[in-house]
Amino acid sequence: MAKGKLYGIGVGPGDPELLTLKALRLLKECPVIGIPGKNPSESVAFNIAKGAYPEIERKQLLLLETPMTKDRDILDEGYEKAADQIIECLDQGKDVVVVTLGDTTVYSTYIYMQRNVAAKGYEVETVPGITSFCAVSAYLNDSLVDRDEMLHVIPASYQIDDALELSGTKVLMKAASKMPEVKKVIKEKNQKAIMMENCGMENQMVYTSVDDIPDSASYYSLTIIKER
Repeated sequence: MAKGKLYGIGVGPGDPELLTLKALRLLKECPVIGIPGKNPSESVAFNIAKGAYPEIERKQLLLLETPMTKDRDILDEGYEKAADQIIECLDQGKDVVVVTLGDTTVYSTYIYMQRNVAAKGYEVETVPGITSFCAVSAYLNDSLVDRDEMLHVIPASYQIDDALELSGTKVLMKAASKMPEVKKVIKEKNQKAIMMENCGMENQMVYTSVDDIPDSASYYSLTIIKER
């Protein structure tokens, strides 16, 4: 029996219409849908995909639970377990598509599973999706960078003070838990910031000044900082 193939697809930041044609085709063709998490109804990526393809609920749904921790050993064990779940389906000749929020290559849980699957000799394909920071800039009808400006994508774990010393545009990802600190540093550096919560979703919010940004922000918040 021929082995199945693993696909990872980025479903974009929130608006189901931002799903690519290739991602939609794979959702329709693959018999198994891999969903990071415990519950499909709580998965943002799954619900975005369902918005574009409601029939997805009729598919075989494979829940790929990974632990919420920074312990590398525990994380690696979780990724290995998820990969084994995927491989079980691939060995049955079933293609599996795993949905992930935004793009598959930017801070994506999927890529760790994929590496384990590929390392065991199975065929994999990674399909890009629209990133949240590109979607936010498009929504604002503005560019991320002009001419020779540099673009820096920075996780919240990075030293914010150091990050804001970089020239060009800074994109802060996953910074919601550190928002008071982020706002303080932005003001000290006299830089311009726009923050968007839940881009492309029904509860989307845009804050165009630092003072308007709430201290308690959604997990799906993104801040774009530009030099004045």
